[in-house]
Amino acid sequence: MSFFALGVNHQTASVELREQIAFNPEKLSKLLAAQSHDPNLNDLVVVSTCNRTEVYAMSEHADQVLNWLAKVNDLEVKQLENHVYRYENAQAVTHLMRVASGLDSLMLGEPQILGQVKTALSLAKDNATVSKDLNRIFEYAFYAAKRVRSETAVGSHAVSMGYAVAQLALQVFSHAESLTVMIVAAGEMNTLVAKHLAEMGVGKIIICNRTRSRAEALAQELNPRVAVEIIDFQDLSAHLHRADVVSSCTGSLHQVIHVNDVKAALKKRRYQHMLLVDLAVPRDIDPQVEDLDGAYLYGVDDLQTVIEDNLAQRRQAALEAEVMVNQLATQLITQQKVQEAGSSIQQYRAHSERMREQELAHALAKIAKGEDAAEVMQDFAHRLTQKLLHPTSILLRDAAKADDPAHFVFMREHLDETIHKMRKLKPIQN
Repeated sequence: MSFFALGVNHQTASVELREQIAFNPEKLSKLLAAQSHDPNLNDLVVVSTCNRTEVYAMSEHADQVLNWLAKVNDLEVKQLENHVYRYENAQAVTHLMRVASGLDSLMLGEPQILGQVKTALSLAKDNATVSKDLNRIFEYAFYAAKRVRSETAVGSHAVSMGYAVAQLALQVFSHAESLTVMIVAAGEMNTLVAKHLAEMGVGKIIICNRTRSRAEALAQELNPRVAVEIIDFQDLSAHLHRADVVSSCTGSLHQVIHVNDVKAALKKRRYQHMLLVDLAVPRDIDPQVEDLDGAYLYGVDDLQTVIEDNLAQRRQAALEAEVMVNQLATQLITQQKVQEAGSSIQQYRAHSERMREQELAHALAKIAKGEDAAEVMQDFAHRLTQKLLHPTSILLRDAAKADDPAHFVFMREHLDETIHKMRKLKPIQN
């Protein structure tokens, strides 16, 4: 039984194709529940996000996995063949570890993918499509991801505007839970900012938007992770003093936060620090705000410089992470081989024990009939030795006959080494 990873992602398939083979939890749950009764393919986990759909499976043939992926999405296999990547055993393990660690993500080092993979495993478990062996591979991948996160800097630097704002807030203010954040305009950029800040654990988010329905839609997305308040756009300056962090991205042609507004807000705050982030082009916030004591003003260019520097640091850290992942994947594969060898050794020992019992019974029967005990024991030792050596002899002969002599050389060298070590053993004391 081999371990396969098969799928498409942002690097191999268009958005249109990824949409065609994407799974929502409800659909996937039903499919997995049905698949659990399939004798040929019932050991699989499906990871489906906006950037990838991947099937991880213990199976005899990768074609079974590909056929299933095409069939459940009403596609012809030919529609997928040129876009699908396939990995088997060690390569599949390495790929899963890279995915879980964020090394294969569109945004290098993004942390959300680990949670998505864990959710995928949990869903597969709920529908009885995860064997002990498959689960062990995933758990080891989670261990690898944890190591990458804790021992490298691959995910420690902000590489998106939203994330950069959130990290900047943490640098200026040490306690996120006490922060009040004002989001000026509930567009795409500020939505990401708000989500990152909510995940960071800020105390409250005030949404200030011209259209109340859009503000309410964002508030719904943020609940119940954080307390949310919606204010009218014309009340912006009146509520400005309540905000520790202000993120503005209106798309207006004119400034919406003036220096006098911030000066008045600082006075009401008794000059407690304010972080103002202007994500708009043209700018929303008067540049003179930068000159005010207690006000920290950052613009798009400031953040972009931080992001570019951080992305370079992530790429450097990713090199270390790749080495770590490869090492951990090798360790897992080695452990699996040792386990498989242990099972084979156990079977061989049981077989040898049965032969010993048979030959011993045969020898004792001869002695009971009055045959010379010394001769019987000599015959017993000879027959047992021949039977025990027979499988090894066959393996050595087959290896010697093979086109590639490397296997035979390996066996011979290690056999010689084992015999040499046995000769060094101390003799048994009577």
